[in-house]
Amino acid sequence: MKPARRPSNPLFSSGPCAKRPGWSLEALEGALLGRSHRSKPGKAKLREVIDLTRAVLAIPGDYRIGIVPASDTGAVEMALWSMLGARGVDMLAWESFGKEWVTDVTKQLKLANARILTASYGELPDLTQVDFSHDVVFTWNGTTSGVRVPNADWIPDDRQGLSICDATSAAFAMDIPWHKIDVATWSWQKVLGGEAAHGMLVLSPRAVERLESFQPDRPLPKIFRLTKGGKLIDGIFEGDTINTPSMLCVEDAIDSLRWALSAGGLPNLIRRSEQNLRIVAEWVETSDWAGFLATDPAIRSCTAICLRFTDPEVTGLSPAAQADFAKNLAALLEKEEAAFDVGSYRDAPPGLRLWAGATVENDDMEALLPWLDWAFGQVKAEVFKR
Repeated sequence: MKPARRPSNPLFSSGPCAKRPGWSLEALEGALLGRSHRSKPGKAKLREVIDLTRAVLAIPGDYRIGIVPASDTGAVEMALWSMLGARGVDMLAWESFGKEWVTDVTKQLKLANARILTASYGELPDLTQVDFSHDVVFTWNGTTSGVRVPNADWIPDDRQGLSICDATSAAFAMDIPWHKIDVATWSWQKVLGGEAAHGMLVLSPRAVERLESFQPDRPLPKIFRLTKGGKLIDGIFEGDTINTPSMLCVEDAIDSLRWALSAGGLPNLIRRSEQNLRIVAEWVETSDWAGFLATDPAIRSCTAICLRFTDPEVTGLSPAAQADFAKNLAALLEKEEAAFDVGSYRDAPPGLRLWAGATVENDDMEALLPWLDWAFGQVKAEVFKR
């Protein structure tokens, strides 16, 4: 039977993600609209984002935190274009965004000394094979595959190269030991449920040293330039952004960071997300049609939960027919206003992708699961004419 209770908030999109609980437009009333971001109050707002970020994530005081253009993509590419080439680089890719960074390095930067370590959706490369005499580029959490690294133990403290981490769907939901990371990036629209187009860039002292000692043999667009005259541009990390930010988005970021602190800080954000994963895992154990894309629990994401079909009749369909099945399933959930935007990523195996970050209430995740069973039964009956 059709479930009687819908999630109070049916927004399970993996980006932009659900706003924090209780959010309304009133949260933006303090936005500095119509004022320059370079004015004293404008810089103060940007600096507040940086300071709150450091407080929530417990980022060391000697690490630099900057607000940069073009979301997480801009932040990652800023690091790649500015820092790579000083030594060899190992590129780790097990989902679509990691593969994009491989394309950047091999097809655009055309670095000859790049090693590519890949794995299929639902798996990780062999992390013991990573060479840390090289720089290493990896995603902490694969947003499109539902796979995360299990921890940072595989990153040595005495590494020679830089560890460059795309943490966009991990920051604020997973424990990232900062002493293992030299460069980290993310965007506001993921775990904090913020608005798009702004990226965050965190640099360790080792990363700053690289920037000040290495001059890449390639032209750098203005929005990628982190140094001037061989020295780090300090203003970028003090609220003086490279280009014009949206002060409306800045106010929203401040609101979400204040909420994060009031909700118990990082430990509770992690707990909320991990509990969503546990709720889904308990359901999967009894499901006769759904399984995790990541079969190993140790590498299963607690933010981007990716599900595959296990029903023999559905898996017996052609790949194109399975993709249509998944689209119809997501469309029915949307029609019933039980869940929006939960189809798997276009390059991933057919299935569902449920955002389970800290802004998603555990009660809503519990309310969603009966709807998945009901919608699956409806679509299956239609496909097989039962």
